[in-house]
Amino acid sequence: MEITSAKSPAIGQQRVNCKIEQGIAEVMLSRPDKLNALDLPMFLALVQTLQSLRQMPGLRAVILHGEGRGFCAGLDVKAMLKQPLAALDILKREADEATNLAQRVAYGWRQLPVPVIAVTQGVCFGGGLQIALGADFRFSTPDCRFSVMEIKWGIIPDMSGSVTLRNLMGVDTAMELAMSGRELLAPEAKALGLVSRVCEDPLAEARAFANSLLGKSPDALAGIKHLYRQAWAHSDETMLNEETRLQKQILGRPNQWRATLNGLFGWRLRFGPRRDRH
Repeated sequence: MEITSAKSPAIGQQRVNCKIEQGIAEVMLSRPDKLNALDLPMFLALVQTLQSLRQMPGLRAVILHGEGRGFCAGLDVKAMLKQPLAALDILKREADEATNLAQRVAYGWRQLPVPVIAVTQGVCFGGGLQIALGADFRFSTPDCRFSVMEIKWGIIPDMSGSVTLRNLMGVDTAMELAMSGRELLAPEAKALGLVSRVCEDPLAEARAFANSLLGKSPDALAGIKHLYRQAWAHSDETMLNEETRLQKQILGRPNQWRATLNGLFGWRLRFGPRRDRH
């Protein structure tokens, strides 16, 4: 696979690898000896990677996965105890920002104007689960274990989990998971709405799904993501107006015509850059 983007460094320490081919970015958490647990350099590396991806007009999809035996074991509590000020640093919020550093590494995937697929295996705990919930889809191995684990440390889920969970399940179920911190396997996680697809090789399926989206208009995909991300939190009237507003931005544009001609005549016209006007 051709590597078209450099690895994403984090203040002198390697934590995240990013490679791009045909507009599909594969972002890999790279701390396998610690099950990709989150320390300050990992937070910084993820934010830097998100910033780079936001600046790529040719980006078409993102696959987010972890190196080694697990997706992410959550917060590296031992590392944070050695750097008590780091815990405060990740909670700092700039006056003009809606999210702090801890929230940005999870919620930031929702803000990208392209489909994001998280691939989970091994463990997906605490902050790692909140990062996966920030993706649009979650493909998992059957034996992957999930937990809203923050209660173990006497804290609450604070990496946008209150926002991302509410669109997937009822408030009682979300609170039960957060209050108990219990572990569940992928089949139960899917039944509860945490997981989109359970499969033996989720990375291969994520790649196949991402490649299938290359044949779709990037403007339409961005519009669908924007629309559906808002729909569950706003009134019918607001969303009906938003549907019309977005459709007017897409209709008659080059990518919409290309999609129409491809659909009518079986052509394979290549789509142009995504129009970020949402």
